[in-house]
Order: sequence, then C-alpha cells, then structure tokens
Amino acid sequence: MSIILEQASAIAVAAAVLAVGVYHAAVVAPRLRRASARLDVQDGLIGGDAGAAAGRLAALEAAQHDLAHAANRASARLDELERLARVDLSRCGFVRYDAYDDTGSNLSYALALLNRSGDGVVITSIYSRSDTRTYGKAVQAFAPVANASEEELAAIALARDPAPASAASA
Repeated sequence: MSIILEQASAIAVAAAVLAVGVYHAAVVAPRLRRASARLDVQDGLIGGDAGAAAGRLAALEAAQHDLAHAANRASARLDELERLARVDLSRCGFVRYDAYDDTGSNLSYALALLNRSGDGVVITSIYSRSDTRTYGKAVQAFAPVANASEEELAAIALARDPAPASAASA
C-alpha cells in the first residue's frame, strides 16, 4: 500500500508541476510578452534606438545630479563674490592739480578709493617746493566724513560715476 501511495504522490506532484507549466504558458508568458512589447514601444517613444529607457533615465538622473551640484557650486561662488564686492575697493577717482601757484606739472593729487557703497578713503598729497604733505580722510556713502577740498570732492565724484572721466579723456 505504501508503494501505491508513493506513486500517487509522485503523480500528484507531476500533475501540479504540469499544471504550473500550463498556467505559465497560457497566462504568465503572454503577459510577459505584452509587457515586454510595451517596454519596447516605450523605448521607441522615449529615445528610439539609443538604448533601454531605464538606462537613458539613469543617465538623465545622473546629469540632473551633476547640474544641481554645479548650480550649488556656482551659487556658493556667487555668494563669495558678492561678499567680496561689498568690501572691495573697486571704485577709484584720481585728480591731479597744482596746489600752489609757484609749482607746476600737477604734482599734487587726490585719490579716492571706495567700495560699491561709497565707503573708503580719499588720500591727498600736496606738493610744494619745500615739502610734500599727505592726508587721508574717511568717506562714507560717497561723502567725506571731514571737510574736503574741491579736488577731494572731485576725486570722490569720479569714483562714484567714472563715465564723465572717460568721456572727458575721449
């Protein structure tokens, strides 16, 4: 009797395996073929013969990541440049003149060194036949903190708006 049970069990297992195979052939395989065909159509719509859609999407994601990283680097660099621009002495005005009637060659000068906000210094050097004197005055918002000479005010004006100087020299 045990041999009959063993044979019956073996037949039942074989029938189950056969049923799974038939189910796979009848139901699962056509679904997989349809899904594969849909992927082929999607691949064709997304990018043609350039490779699988998943590969192209991965490449696009990597490129997007690289662009985001580059944008972050550019933003950090821009922040640094803006910080430097606030304190950078990028505006300057230079005026040469004769401080005294008995001197020539415009050896006296006023030099304004200012940042974008108009903060900085105006340095004046006054030449005479016997000596030369140098003065420095603070400037805030394009206005001298102490009394300023006409030449110092002109140097500050040149630093504020350099266009008239370039137009005058042209």
